[in-house]
Amino acid sequence: MASAQELRIKHRLDEIYTLRPYYGARRIAWVLSQEGLEVGRKLARTYMQEMGIAAVYPGPNLSKRAAEHQVYPYLLRGIASQCCNHVWGVDITYIRLRSGWMYLMAVLDWFSRYVVAWELADTLEQPLVTAAMSRALKLAKPTICNSDQGSHFTSEQYLGLLKPLGVQISMDGKRRAIDNILTERLWRTLKYEEVYLNDYDSPRTARAAIARYLSFYNHERPHQSLAYRTPAQVYGAAT
Repeated sequence: MASAQELRIKHRLDEIYTLRPYYGARRIAWVLSQEGLEVGRKLARTYMQEMGIAAVYPGPNLSKRAAEHQVYPYLLRGIASQCCNHVWGVDITYIRLRSGWMYLMAVLDWFSRYVVAWELADTLEQPLVTAAMSRALKLAKPTICNSDQGSHFTSEQYLGLLKPLGVQISMDGKRRAIDNILTERLWRTLKYEEVYLNDYDSPRTARAAIARYLSFYNHERPHQSLAYRTPAQVYGAAT
């Protein structure tokens, strides 16, 4: 059971990282210390690892790439998504609860900004990733699928879903949150418009609220980058 102080630090760390995803443990520890939360660099890194937001940093953690796992190059530098299902971005983010936290995995179509599939769990175990991706692949198949280098995305369970379909696998460069910028924008939108405005008292409450929000995001929320159409309007027109 996490202490009240650990929860306070992790929740604030999540806010800082959501706003500044390029901040590492040193900068985040400095910001926290300026706010009266005495957190050293090592503890900040440990918490980031536990929260799933430090996938390629050194240290023992669930998200760190396993040494024997293959890493794929980043395929999207200088390339814009040309159509629906050209590029999917996948990522995991921390969802805070009143007395704990959960993890959200989403599969985002970069062209339409449509959330193809998602999964919410209370641990960072592999089924969080494989369940969301399996659900997405029942709907469509991307040309390229981009992720970070975390062990979830370099595992044979995950890659075994993509490789038989001929999906090109792309992975962010080390310490390059900008490589997955559209998914980072989804997390920022979700948290500022939903998560940070609420105080989820249980996993059930969080699951129901996030389901409602992601439905709203897909089907009702117009995007300026889509000429004020919704992601579902753009994605549905092309599938």
